[in-house]
Amino acid sequence: MLEISEIFNASAVLKDVARKTAIIPAPRLNPGVDIYLKTENLQLTGSFKLRGAYYKISQLTEEERKRGVIACSAGNHAQGVALGAAHCGIKSLICLPAGAPLSKVEATRSYGAEICLVPGVYDDAYARAIELQKEHGYTFIHPFDDPKVIAGQGTIGLEILEQMPDVEAVIVPIGGGGLISGVAFAIKTLRPDVKVYGVQSSGAPSMAASLKEGKLCHLADVATIADGIAVKEPGVNTFEMCNKYVDEVVTVSDDETAAAILALMEQQKLIAEGAGAVAVAAAMFDKVPVRGLKTVCLVSGGNIDVTTLNRVITRGLNKSGRNYAFIIDLPDKPGQLSGVCSVIAGHGGNIISVAHERINTSSSINGCSIRVELETRDHEHISAIRSALTEGGYNVMN
Repeated sequence: MLEISEIFNASAVLKDVARKTAIIPAPRLNPGVDIYLKTENLQLTGSFKLRGAYYKISQLTEEERKRGVIACSAGNHAQGVALGAAHCGIKSLICLPAGAPLSKVEATRSYGAEICLVPGVYDDAYARAIELQKEHGYTFIHPFDDPKVIAGQGTIGLEILEQMPDVEAVIVPIGGGGLISGVAFAIKTLRPDVKVYGVQSSGAPSMAASLKEGKLCHLADVATIADGIAVKEPGVNTFEMCNKYVDEVVTVSDDETAAAILALMEQQKLIAEGAGAVAVAAAMFDKVPVRGLKTVCLVSGGNIDVTTLNRVITRGLNKSGRNYAFIIDLPDKPGQLSGVCSVIAGHGGNIISVAHERINTSSSINGCSIRVELETRDHEHISAIRSALTEGGYNVMN
């Protein structure tokens, strides 16, 4: 299905189109793990998807170009197809899930594509795109299950080996599987000793489930902040390639993904979307056995909606112990709140908000409850504050 020569050809085609993104060290993400980041979030269009989409479009026949192209996407492939089509002077129509981040929708439109919003998730957009393709004869640009698209994504694998010849492990996000298929094929063909791990969201583990069952699995629904990898069923080709070339596929939770996004922002000054951060989350939370290995995490995209980013930061703060809220049951008499605040201040906690409630069925008739939200350093700091409050005679409810 795919030869390494095709990936080298894609690299030549993309030489003056796609950025050769940097690999940067990230030693603080997980002390004891030698982590580096392949920054495809800094790629043109903000995602690796430009590579596969552009290469596929560049290889179309004149007849296929005349018919125009159609694609379906959660947002990133859409932008890659739109830019690639515009660069080649081809008309493009993109079907996106209606819930796709507004920033991705508008970015796709700005590249000159016509937009069709489809209720549901990626798979619903895919079904509509196939209908329109049959009705109007467009050339369909599959987001992941196409050999030439996979070859375009595989150029990242070539770059990793060129930029870091002594790499020992590579961690790659998985949605439909096009990215990891290309990267794993390129790396395992040229350096079979390098480990390749895939990561999915626990709310959309279609490839992980398929590999476990030994056949393609279709999920009834998917739910994750990593909208770029919210795919119900992987591709036929990508399933076979992952089964052959990928060492292991693991999952991460939305909270772990949010913590990774926050860590990338604070420590590396990089913005990653949910799908772009899952590889980092897997390394941060020891989901893959890479301790002692020189490891590259592929940060696949940075197109995160600002409103989503705000919610993600909050989740990330909670997951990393930087934000904490609890309820204390108190006697309703003067000085109680002052005492609580004194204990918290004495242990370096910063109070963000306090909510006081007298009418509470869980409290005594002469009691009340307060909800306190704090800024804290980490989970150990939270434990120290809770212990101090308990030792001070305060009843910490949660």
